[in-house]
Amino acid sequence: MASGKTIERKAKRPGAVPASYLALIRRFPLRPITSEAELDRATAVMNSLLDRDLDPAEDDYLDVLSDLIERYEDKHHPIGDVSEDEMLGFLIEQKGVTQVEAARGAGIAESTISEVLSGKRRLTRGQIEKLAAYFHVSPAVFLPAAANGNRK
Repeated sequence: MASGKTIERKAKRPGAVPASYLALIRRFPLRPITSEAELDRATAVMNSLLDRDLDPAEDDYLDVLSDLIERYEDKHHPIGDVSEDEMLGFLIEQKGVTQVEAARGAGIAESTISEVLSGKRRLTRGQIEKLAAYFHVSPAVFLPAAANGNRK
């Protein structure tokens, strides 16, 4: 029995590593991702964790793992800027509205929305502010990364 109490004290000791965390480390060690195969494994582990409730230790593991995945993807699969017409089209699609509904909701002429979506016209600052308010997003989503301070 004495050894059982020793084990209990070790498990409750501050700084002790929970078994759930150690199991995840054995499954996929937290170290820089260096290949597509490792990225695939890391993504599979991440997805399996996203599908359930996590204890605090598992949540910490997921936080670090997602940072490692992001670092690898930023380096090997960078995503370029999205043009304002692509962003506007995406927001319209995601909200499930028509061009006409978006124009009315934002207080912008329907022809302006159509011309922006076809790449014939650029949005003005005022139009960006109106669209951002209508879609409940930051106006920065319509600006290139370099213009809104998100340089890498």
